[in-house]
Amino acid sequence: MTTKIDTRALRAFLTFAGLLAVAACGGDAQADGAEEADGAPTEGFTRIINVETVEVARTTFTERIRLTGTVEAHRDVIVSAEESGTITEILIDKGARVAAGDSILRIDDRLLRSQVEEARARAALAAETWERRKRLWEEDQVGSELAYLESKYAAEQATAALASLERRLERTVVVAPIEGVLDDRMVELGALVSPGTAVARIIDLDPVKIVGGVPERYAPDVRRGADAVVGFDVLPDRSMAASVRYVGSAVDTRSRTFPIEIEVPNPGGVIKPEMVANIEVVRRTVEEALVVDQDAVVRKEDGYAVYVVEGTGDSAVARMRSVELGASQNNMVVIESGLEAGDRLVTVGQQQVADGDRVRIVTGGEG
Repeated sequence: MTTKIDTRALRAFLTFAGLLAVAACGGDAQADGAEEADGAPTEGFTRIINVETVEVARTTFTERIRLTGTVEAHRDVIVSAEESGTITEILIDKGARVAAGDSILRIDDRLLRSQVEEARARAALAAETWERRKRLWEEDQVGSELAYLESKYAAEQATAALASLERRLERTVVVAPIEGVLDDRMVELGALVSPGTAVARIIDLDPVKIVGGVPERYAPDVRRGADAVVGFDVLPDRSMAASVRYVGSAVDTRSRTFPIEIEVPNPGGVIKPEMVANIEVVRRTVEEALVVDQDAVVRKEDGYAVYVVEGTGDSAVARMRSVELGASQNNMVVIESGLEAGDRLVTVGQQQVADGDRVRIVTGGEG
C-alpha cells in the first residue's frame, strides 16, 4: 500500500525545524560572545562566578579526644558481718543515708555478753592478786620472785582477754564504714550470719567517677590533670567541666585502650552508677592558629588547596593556594601553611572556581 505524503506539510515542518536550529545556534553564539549586534566579533567571553568569603584570622584552637565512659560510684563498699549469730534488729533500711559509724543492724550478743562479764571478773581477781603479791614482794620480801612474776603476767593476760571479748561484743553491731546511701541489705531479721557474710552495700555517690578508655595512639597526649568536659545523653542539660584525675599505666590487650578516671560532683545523686557518659578530653591547644571550615578545603591529587580572592571589584580573581592541614575538630581544621591572616577565603563556590577565574563576592550563596 502506498502512502501519499502532503508536500506542503512536509515543507512547513522542515522550515520550523530549521528555525529551531538557528535559534539554538544563536543562543550559543550569544553565550560565547561570538559577535555583537552590529556583527563585529567580540574578544571572548570571561565567566564571573559569585562566591562567599570570610577573612582568615588567628584564634585559639582546642583539639579534644571524644570518648564514651561509664559512671562508677566514688566508693562502693560491701559491709560484712564480723561475728557469728542471728540478726536480732535491723536499724537502717535500704535507701537511707548513713554516716560513717552509724549502726546498721545488730547480731544476737547474749553469749558474748556473758563471756565478757566472766572475763571482767577474772581480770579483776587477777589485778587484785597482782597488787597484793606486789606489795608483799616489794615491801616485805614475802613470797618468791616466780610467784610475783606469775601474778603480774596473769593480770596482763586477763586484761587482754577482757579487751578482746569487749571488742567482739562491739562487733555484734554492724556499722557503716563510710558515708553514703544504704543501697542494698542482703539479710533479713532472724537470718544466721557468720564472719564474712555480706549484709549490706553502701554507695558514696557524691562525687562520682567517670571511667573511660583512651585509644593507645593518644598515650603521649593524655596526662593527669588534663581538662575535660563530661555530659550525659539522659541529662542533656547537665554538662560539667572537670579534669583527669587518673591515667592508667597499661594498655588493655583486647581493646587497645588505657583507662582514665574523671571525678565530677553529684549533688542530689542524679548521676547514677552505670550511666553512659560522653567525655571530651583536651588533647592539645594551639595558640594563634589559622582555623578554617573544612568545607572550604579542596582535595587535589598531591594534597589539599583552598581558594582566596585577590583584588577588588571588577579585578577580583580567585587564586588557588596549596595548604598543609593540622589538627581538626568539629568540622574546623588548622592550616599549618599556605594561608596568612587577612586572606579572603572562599567558603561558598570553591567547587566551581578555578585558578584565575574572575569572581564577585556576594552573600546568601548565590552563584
